[in-house]
Amino acid sequence: MKILNLYACLGGNRYKWDEVANAAGIEMQVTAVELDPELARLYQERFPNDIVIVEDAHQYLLDHYKEFDFIWSSPPCPTHSRARYWNASNYDTTTEPVYPDMVLYQEIIFLHHYFKTGKYVVENVIPYYEPLIDAQKRGRHLYWSNINLPAELGERKFKMSGKEEVRRLCEFHDYDFYQYKGEQRIDKIGRNLVDYEAGKTIFECVLRKEPKRIINSLFDNEYLTL
Repeated sequence: MKILNLYACLGGNRYKWDEVANAAGIEMQVTAVELDPELARLYQERFPNDIVIVEDAHQYLLDHYKEFDFIWSSPPCPTHSRARYWNASNYDTTTEPVYPDMVLYQEIIFLHHYFKTGKYVVENVIPYYEPLIDAQKRGRHLYWSNINLPAELGERKFKMSGKEEVRRLCEFHDYDFYQYKGEQRIDKIGRNLVDYEAGKTIFECVLRKEPKRIINSLFDNEYLTL
């Protein structure tokens, strides 16, 4: 099974995939795309058998989507987040208003219409506006996908911010974020990682033999058998 993991960061979503694939008796090859070279280096150390590419994930999807059986994409979320909007529109004069990054919706529409042979998941935060395309809401995240996701993904609760947040994020994600020596804030990196239990549950759904589901109100309500 060939898998494309876009905007891979440190692979929070991918952490338990080997466990799931081994239990199902499936061989997988993961290609991870990450623009930050320091994150890419650490991802490679964490998952030495994956192919890691330092490149723009959005363009890589367009150029290579036909090569994969399953695609996971987690486009950048800050311009959609409620926290950033509240800061920019209310009390934080250091946070400037910005346009929402439409890369998110470009990829959802593109995968729906062009990626006919495999399964996909696009993950992002719950935005400050009504989502432009219907999604499956689970916990603090939205998932656009052509597979049915269970009502509960096994996500664990984590209180953002507070004393020693980075240390608690290290424990929560089972990863030492202090290894990162790049330009991004490590608390931000830790907050943005998908809970590995959610990633595990979703990958279990990907491996099941069931109809692919089209969930978006902008599209026809279709059911396709994989």
